[in-house]
Amino acid sequence: MNERTKTLVLALIFATLFTLLCALKVFRKPELWLDDKLYQKPVSLESDIVIIGIDDNDIKNFGPYNTWDRSVMAQVLEALASNPDSRPAVVAIDTMYSGSSTPEGDKRLADAAAKLGNVVTATQANYGKKTTFFGSASAVIDYFAVLGYEEPYEELKNVTTQGSINVMYDTDGVVRHALLYIEPDGKRVYSMQYEVAKIYAEKNGFQIEKPKTDERGHFYVTYSSKPGGFYDGFNLSKVISGEIKPEFFKDKIVLIGPYTTGLQDAYLTPIEKAGMMYGVEYQANVIECLLLGNYKQDAPEYFQIGALWVVCFAFFLFCSNRKPVFTVPVLVVCEGLAIGASLWLFSLGFITHSLWIPLGLLILFVISVGQNYIRAALERQNVTRTFERYVAPNVVEEILKEGTESLKLGGKTVDIAVLFVDVRGFTTMSERLSPEEVVYILNQYLSMTSACVERYQGTLDKFIGDATMAFWGAPIKDDEAIYHAACTALDIVKGAEELSEKLKNEINEEIHVGVGVHYGPAVVGNMGSERRMDYTAIGDTVNTSARLEANAPGSTVYVSRVVADALKGRMKCEPLEKPIKLKGKADGFEILRLIGPEE
Repeated sequence: MNERTKTLVLALIFATLFTLLCALKVFRKPELWLDDKLYQKPVSLESDIVIIGIDDNDIKNFGPYNTWDRSVMAQVLEALASNPDSRPAVVAIDTMYSGSSTPEGDKRLADAAAKLGNVVTATQANYGKKTTFFGSASAVIDYFAVLGYEEPYEELKNVTTQGSINVMYDTDGVVRHALLYIEPDGKRVYSMQYEVAKIYAEKNGFQIEKPKTDERGHFYVTYSSKPGGFYDGFNLSKVISGEIKPEFFKDKIVLIGPYTTGLQDAYLTPIEKAGMMYGVEYQANVIECLLLGNYKQDAPEYFQIGALWVVCFAFFLFCSNRKPVFTVPVLVVCEGLAIGASLWLFSLGFITHSLWIPLGLLILFVISVGQNYIRAALERQNVTRTFERYVAPNVVEEILKEGTESLKLGGKTVDIAVLFVDVRGFTTMSERLSPEEVVYILNQYLSMTSACVERYQGTLDKFIGDATMAFWGAPIKDDEAIYHAACTALDIVKGAEELSEKLKNEINEEIHVGVGVHYGPAVVGNMGSERRMDYTAIGDTVNTSARLEANAPGSTVYVSRVVADALKGRMKCEPLEKPIKLKGKADGFEILRLIGPEE
C-alpha cells in the first residue's frame, strides 16, 4: 500500500469514527454549552410585557404565601380594572388556583377576573411513567404520560382562559424549549404563553403563527432577556396600594407570578447559567418569542452528518504530509467559517450542531500533526540507520544533535588515539580465491572490527580495502581514549583468531591481522568538498599509527611509547627485540608490543 492510499484510508477511518461519535451524542454536553453561547444573546427591544412579582415584600405584608386568601390576588385584578380606559390587553396569573378555598375569596377573585376580562389562568399536567398492557405478553411504556391534570376552580375557570404552565427541561437540566400544548385526556390545551400572545395579537390586529413542534409539542425558545430583564420592581403591594397607577398597564401584557426564591419557581436557562430565571420571566421570554415569530428548528440531521463527514475527510487529507506553518492558518480560517456558518443558518431559522465541525477539525488536526511527527520520526530513524552504515554512529549522533552547522567543511586540532588494522597477506589470498569467497571473508572480518570499535565507543573512520581506521577523542571527548583504543586492538586480534578458526573449517583459509595504535594531536573534521565530504582525521599522528600497523606481524599490536606510558599499570607492553625505524620518524622513536592487561 503506497503512502497516498494509506492517507486516504486513514482519512476515511478518522472521519467516519468522529462522525459516528457525534451521531451517538458523545459530545452532547460541550455541544449544548457552545450552542447556548452562540445562539442565546439578549437583545434590546421595546416590549409591552410587564411583570408584577410576588416578592419578599409581599410575603412580609400579607404573611406566608400558603396562608393567603384569594382575595389578595383579587385586589390586584381590581386595581388593574379600576380605570376602564386603561386596562391591560391581557393579564396572566402564573400560579395555580385549583380546588376550593374560602367562599368569599373564591367569589371575589372570580368576580375580579370577570370584570377585568382577558385573564389567563394556569393549568398544569402531572407527567410520569405509564404502562399499557396488551394481553399477557406485550406492554407499552410511556415515560411522558399525563397522570394527573389540575385546572382552576369552577367559578374562575368559567370566566378566564386557561393555559398550561408546564416547563420541560433538557437532559442537562436547562430549559431551552417550551411546550406549545399538553393533551390531558385526549384534549389539547395550549400553553399560557401561547394564549397570552394570541389574545394580545388579536387586540392589536394581527395573528401569531404557531411554531413547528416535535411529537411532544416542544419548540425551541430564543430568549430575549437575561434574568431580571423584564422586571421593573413592581410587586402586588405597590399595585394594591395604588403606588403604581393602573394607567401604566394600558394595552400591555401583564404577567403575575412568584419572584422570590422561597416560592421555588426558578429555572436554569441557556441565556444565563450563572443565575436562575423565575418562572414568570421565562413566560415573558416565551411570549416575546411567539410575538416576534422568531422560531428556530433543527436542521436535518442527515445533512449535518453528511457535511461533517465530508469536511473532516477533506481536512485530514489536506493536513497529511503538510507542515503546521501551512495547516494552522487553514485550521483557524476553517474554524471561523464553521462558527460563522452556524450563526448564519441560525439567523435563517435553522439550529445546527455548532461544535461538530470545529471540534472535528481540531481533533483531526492534532491527529494529523501526530501522524506527521511519527512519520518523520520513522523516516529520521530509517535515515539514521542507513547513515550509520556509512558513518560512525557517534558521528551521526553529533550531526543530529548539532544540526546543519556540523555539516560544514572544516576541522579542529584535538588529541586522539588512532588505530589501524590490516589483514596480513590479503592480496595474495584474494588472488587464489573466487570473488564471492573474498567478499565473504572481507565482510565478516570488517563486521568484526566494526563491532570491536563500537564496543568501546570509537569513531569508525573508514574502510580502506582490508584495512580499518578508527579513532577515539572526537567528535565526542573521551578521557580514556588510549585505553579504549588498546582494548579494541586486543579484541580485534582475538576476534581475528576466532574468525580464522571458523574460516579454516569452512573454506580452509586463515587470516591474521596487524594492529597499530598511536596517540597525539590531529586535525579532525569534515574534509572534502561541499558536495562530497568525509568526517576524518589527518596529521602525523594518523600517519604514525598507519606505519605502526604496517610493520606489525600477524596477531600483533604495535604501540608507541606515549601509548605504552599511558597504559602503564593497566596493560603490559614490551620493547621489540629488534627495534624498527619508522619512515618519517627520527631515531629514538620507540615501538612496543602490546601484550595485554596487567595481571
